[in-house]
Amino acid sequence: MEEDTITIDPKTKKPLISEELCQGCGICTNRCPFQAVSIINLPEALDEPIHRYGQNMFELFGLPTIREEAVVGMLGPNGIGKSTIIRILSGELKPNLGNFGEEISWEDIINFFKGSQMQSYFTRLSQGEIKVVHKPQMVDLLPRFVKGSVNDLLQGVNERDALDGVTDILELKPIMDRNIKNLSGGELQRVAIAAAVLREADFYYFDEPTSWLDVYQRLNAVKVIRELAEIGKAVMVIEHDLAALDAISDYVHILYGEPGAYGVVSQLRGVRVGINTYINGFLKEENVRFRKQPIVFEVRPPSSEVDTEELTEYSDLKKSYKEFSLNVESGIVHHDEIITAFGPNGIGKTTYAKMLAGVTKPDSGKINKKVKVSYKPQYLASDFSGTVQELLITTAPNYGTNLFKTEIIRPFSLEELMDKEVQELSGGELQRVSVALTLAQEADIYLFDEPTAFLDVEQRLRAAKAIKRVVESRNCASIILDHDIVFIDYISDRAMVFYGEPGVEGHASAPMNLRSAMNRFLSNVGITFRRDKETKRPRVNKTGSYLDREQKEKGEYYYLDS
Repeated sequence: MEEDTITIDPKTKKPLISEELCQGCGICTNRCPFQAVSIINLPEALDEPIHRYGQNMFELFGLPTIREEAVVGMLGPNGIGKSTIIRILSGELKPNLGNFGEEISWEDIINFFKGSQMQSYFTRLSQGEIKVVHKPQMVDLLPRFVKGSVNDLLQGVNERDALDGVTDILELKPIMDRNIKNLSGGELQRVAIAAAVLREADFYYFDEPTSWLDVYQRLNAVKVIRELAEIGKAVMVIEHDLAALDAISDYVHILYGEPGAYGVVSQLRGVRVGINTYINGFLKEENVRFRKQPIVFEVRPPSSEVDTEELTEYSDLKKSYKEFSLNVESGIVHHDEIITAFGPNGIGKTTYAKMLAGVTKPDSGKINKKVKVSYKPQYLASDFSGTVQELLITTAPNYGTNLFKTEIIRPFSLEELMDKEVQELSGGELQRVSVALTLAQEADIYLFDEPTAFLDVEQRLRAAKAIKRVVESRNCASIILDHDIVFIDYISDRAMVFYGEPGVEGHASAPMNLRSAMNRFLSNVGITFRRDKETKRPRVNKTGSYLDREQKEKGEYYYLDS
């Protein structure tokens, strides 16, 4: 009796594909009108999964190492299994060892890991002897579940009696009496980090702890999280800012595979070797190449000269509100250049972007209104009722052309989102669509406010390449406001520095060369960066280290010449 490769599940009424009978011919992938079917060839060595959600569903291979007195970072794309890992390690999800149709006992799980570190861990976990604290990714949802003031929340979780020290480092004391529902994204992030580190636990897990934080706040977050490891705790972090991950971690696991299909946890590496391995895209010990080409960082000479024609200019700009004022130095924008802008939160970067985009009028000063600006705001929201494809059809001028597919759809992997409802997109998916839609418009300047939020490292890299390609091919320019130093270093031609007193008074410099801008900004916050000798990526120096002291003495806060 012949068996069908594709059948209908009598319970769910959904199609099932027999993985034993499938020959990989590709007919079903081509015939499916919703692009819901894909054929993935697993490496032969992957024969013992840790967990599988079901037939034709995501499969996880391997688990990260848990080390007391250390911070272990996980580095990999979204949808590769990081959330599954923490659900397993926290006891929320019992690993089924690939037997998704069976109930797996703790005894089977413990025997599976016999002889490894995880045998002891799962033994203690099954007996309720391990307490886990989890700082979630979506801190903007915190007001839905927590009511009252910041002080009420933190006093209630102060199990380690460390409230004063933690609130000092994270600079939370000015907002302790404020209601949770009135906090900004950056403030919610710092409160969530504080609430996690104040609790008493054996294992701490932080999911993207630097989102919405400026550079200085990111390093403060690094400090309080690392203090947990210093008192003997085991800490695990997911972080897409490579500079922050480098500063916070002792070790790194790289996760690779096919997002949404399967994920593999690589062996443990020291943080520098691990991040450099990720940048190179090749796991030497595993003999696995997960990226065709390495990420290349350019060390640019400190020249302020621009060899392209002037595109537009703006005069000195001023904007005042009841409790805040911003002063912007006059600037010139050239064809074929990307200008980045950075500085503390609450210093006026978004106000500057809104003035350039025409959303807000300056109190004084002039902006060339003949120049067309395509603007992506900081906070993402969409009331569009329909799918991503319908949104693109109605708002993208060149939708359907080969050029649109090359410049917009492929770099942002929008094929997989076409049939999704816009209002049901995750933060990272909505960010990809928003950046793509901004680039899809016909404009002279493409203006982005924090385009890397919610994106993983690979997505940030692809976004940077897409922006560069559009700027070069259309003879236009881009201005980008962001906090990710590695992304800024990778994409910038010139840069602006915002400085002053956050929430009170802000000042913005004219565009200058990146090295001068970084030196000016980092000297204000007392942080130094160096270049990695192998990959040339920016790395944070430990405060008070030899390199930190040497660079400060020479006034080179960004990096020294090799």
